[in-house]
Amino acid sequence: MTEPIREISVASWNIHKGVGSDRRRDLHRTAAVIAELKADVIALQEADRRFGDRKGLLDLTAMRRDLGLREVEVAGRGVSHGWHGNVVLVREGIEIEEVHQMALPGFEPRGALMSDIVIDGAPLRVIGAHFGLLPRSRTRQTAAVLEKLAALTDRPTLLMGDLNEWRVETGPLAGFLRHFPPAPVVPSFPARYPMLPLDRVMLSRGEIAAIEAHGSPLARRASDHLPIKARLRLPVGVPG
Repeated sequence: MTEPIREISVASWNIHKGVGSDRRRDLHRTAAVIAELKADVIALQEADRRFGDRKGLLDLTAMRRDLGLREVEVAGRGVSHGWHGNVVLVREGIEIEEVHQMALPGFEPRGALMSDIVIDGAPLRVIGAHFGLLPRSRTRQTAAVLEKLAALTDRPTLLMGDLNEWRVETGPLAGFLRHFPPAPVVPSFPARYPMLPLDRVMLSRGEIAAIEAHGSPLARRASDHLPIKARLRLPVGVPG
């Protein structure tokens, strides 16, 4: 018998705190690009101020009202939107079962946000992450994510984020091949003339049916990274 499959659209974007390639901070422009993505699940990086009170930068109330996207809420966030600047948005109607916040090791403060969700009967663990600038930090952060996954129940897992690494099957991210099969990559940085695949989508089970950088004129101006978006085919009703 053929396993039931659900298709969903996902995206990841480092919004650079709303500061575009023109050096202007324009959060309305950021929201407009998020609307262009038309994704069911979106992982955002640098959505909070980095210093001071680390206040969230987006109008999440307007985003829920106008786009039908709500944030995965995290414990003890204060005025921040997410966790170390990581925010996961999901389409209305998607069930959020459990959330895990990870502080990642390394030279800079970094984090990952794990959310167990169910989309029309398809269980999925979504990880939104932002890895460090140093290769040694990225190696440690890869190991930390894998260690956390090993301690959780098995579940189809989607990892998205700015992983700050251009190598695919070698280097600091090579450890992910233990959990995620090799995935296609697309250049996403710098936004105006993308050359490096710093932003990634990885799926442990199912299929990445399509992936591309979202290079609309507005997206090329809105951040130093382009968003990447993918179409996934997920098994339905099977937890692991």
